Amino acid sequence: MNATPPVTAADVTLAVTLAADTLNSPLDRDWHVPAGTIDWDCWETVEHVADDLFAYAAQLGPRKPPQDRYLPIAAERRREGGPSVTTFADPEGGNAGLVQMLEACGAFLAAMVSTCAPGTRAYHPFGLADAEGWAAMGAVEVLVHMHDVAAGLGIGWVPPEDLCDRVLYRLFPDAPTDTPRWPTMLWATGRGEIEGRERIVGRWRWFAAPREA
Repeated sequence: MNATPPVTAADVTLAVTLAADTLNSPLDRDWHVPAGTIDWDCWETVEHVADDLFAYAAQLGPRKPPQDRYLPIAAERRREGGPSVTTFADPEGGNAGLVQMLEACGAFLAAMVSTCAPGTRAYHPFGLADAEGWAAMGAVEVLVHMHDVAAGLGIGWVPPEDLCDRVLYRLFPDAPTDTPRWPTMLWATGRGEIEGRERIVGRWRWFAAPREA
């Protein structure tokens, strides 16, 4: 029997808090610089993460969540190649305002994970996710995109191994279990290498449905 604890609302809060604390250091920097190796800048990437947290919370909101589609909430791209976003940060608020938006959207998801009815399932392209799945997906979005942003801003970012372990177990059943957890998460999301495994090139995925399903 696996002894890995489930991913919970507290893990969403932890991931977002660690990210916000890290981002609050370089507030005076220009965040419109490339975010690591992805095609977005650091501002767009943080905005995308906040929007994902908001959208994930929304999927859990209806009494009967959609089983075959996302909620019909309009999204748009503000430039060719940019992220498709539902909730945009007001540039007037600056980098500090964007961090506050990230924290608020994280709080939305944590609240929904904590309060949605037991047995709730909601659509994601990678499977019908339960509350734990949505918590794990929110956490992994924060963790790996903070890696991108940290690379772009030249700041450090290494999340806790136990948090990474819980998220890996829930979402990436094919990931090795005997390797350091943070490097393994970067490997699983196409961002790094681990010994004994080929680097994942191109499209990668997680598994949103509960593992027993």
